[in-house]
Amino acid sequence: MNTWRNASLAVTAAALLTLTTACGQEQGTASPNGQAVGNAAPAQQPAEGGYGSDGAGYGSGADVAAPKAAGQLAVRNSKKLGKVLTDSEGFTLYRFDKDTAKPPKSNCDGECEKAWPVVPADDATAAAGTDASLLGEVVRTDGSKQLTVGGWPMYRFAKDTSPGQTGGQGVGGTWFAAAPDGKKAAANADSTEGAEPADAAGLSVREDPELGDIVVDKRGMTVYRFTKDSAWPMKTACTGECLKKWPVVAPVSKNSVEGVTKKGFVTFDRPDGIKQQTIDCWPVYTFAGDEKPGDVNGQGVGGTWFAVSPDSKLVGAQK
Repeated sequence: MNTWRNASLAVTAAALLTLTTACGQEQGTASPNGQAVGNAAPAQQPAEGGYGSDGAGYGSGADVAAPKAAGQLAVRNSKKLGKVLTDSEGFTLYRFDKDTAKPPKSNCDGECEKAWPVVPADDATAAAGTDASLLGEVVRTDGSKQLTVGGWPMYRFAKDTSPGQTGGQGVGGTWFAAAPDGKKAAANADSTEGAEPADAAGLSVREDPELGDIVVDKRGMTVYRFTKDSAWPMKTACTGECLKKWPVVAPVSKNSVEGVTKKGFVTFDRPDGIKQQTIDCWPVYTFAGDEKPGDVNGQGVGGTWFAVSPDSKLVGAQK
């Protein structure tokens, strides 16, 4: 028995060493499964009434409610998010990053659908002044038809109890209010309603007047690191509620990076199922409190969150 156990430990140690070495040698796509550290609750054991990576509620035990018709869609001007698509009663419509628009496909069923009721395609008409041709439908696994906008399946958030609420914004780093064209709603959006510039790099460098060169995402939003995370082994301490304030940076192609180190530039398969970009094996995030490009409101928050330099160092952190 001891011989078998020693052999098993040796194999495990060798596997961990290989993963760490691969990360250090920039071998791009495969990355280790992390685990929550510090005081964060492990994602595999969500607290009762909490949310998983797909935003699905736990412990409710309720059946999926019958879909509610959207009726005449409308556009609400949000000070924080810009133009937001709503149903006829003013309830915010959302989109899910794990869905696809080309071709349209919903990946929210079962428990997920309880927290994110689908918007049926029947009786939905375009908001005044919007392109009606963007409205469509997708057939779900149960045979029902779900409304799509710009190819993206539409949902409501079960915890939005009044018109105008946006409680689902940023949940799990994968759920976002929808703009009138189906893209993510964004503050200070222009006529493209949250569309990202086609020629913008996935990650690039911006010179901040106080912080110097810092990494920004495709939208120009500041990228941050969390000091309670670790790179070797790769782990995250930001889970659950934390992700509402600190959405993960989604995986970025190396070919879409300008001026940022590509060392340890791998995808982190988080224990909550979300895929996250890393720089030098460190998980990176944006901050929900940054409303527009150039904002650095997350800098120094809690003495644990800091902007990232092009070589992946913490900007302005105490040595």
